[in-house]
Amino acid sequence: MERTIAAWSSIAKTVFVPNTEQEYERLVELLDSLIDRVGEDESHPLASMMDVIGVLIENYEAEHIPELEEVV
Repeated sequence: MERTIAAWSSIAKTVFVPNTEQEYERLVELLDSLIDRVGEDESHPLASMMDVIGVLIENYEAEHIPELEEVV
């Protein structure tokens, strides 16, 4: 648990639940950077982080940008 606490402390300002449009945009930029780096390589060390960021973005969009769901 101590290692988890230390690791989380170092990334908590990067990986978070977005509550504002500005935070959402920061996560979108981060996801874009991860996609550029990871690509389709599911074995890349950052692939699971990319998945988590994607879910955080999807959840924000579902709650705050309802017109996106209408398009799907």
